[in-house]
Amino acid sequence: MKYLLWLLKAAIFFTLFAFALNNQQDATVHFFFGTQWRAPLVLVVLTAFAAGLVTGVLGMVPRWWRHRNVALRVQQAPATTSPAHPSAAPAAPASNEYPPVHGL
Repeated sequence: MKYLLWLLKAAIFFTLFAFALNNQQDATVHFFFGTQWRAPLVLVVLTAFAAGLVTGVLGMVPRWWRHRNVALRVQQAPATTSPAHPSAAPAAPASNEYPPVHGL
């Protein structure tokens, strides 16, 4: 299995390397106000990919922080002791005790 993963990684690397070698011609990206950027096509594609990656990560940061804070609060909540009577059930937490962990 380990060798299969290395083989897959090598195949992906060589495919991307061949893509880069086949797309060395210049491309022009036109921005607003008449500005433009001339670069090899592979750099334009790489830059667009990196910009999308950064945008996605920055869009997820608030949700990651919220989940982390909820997990820390749950971890720091005092543990309930065993009930005095075996048939006594622990009280259910209030529905608004913690913010929702999923959804929008």
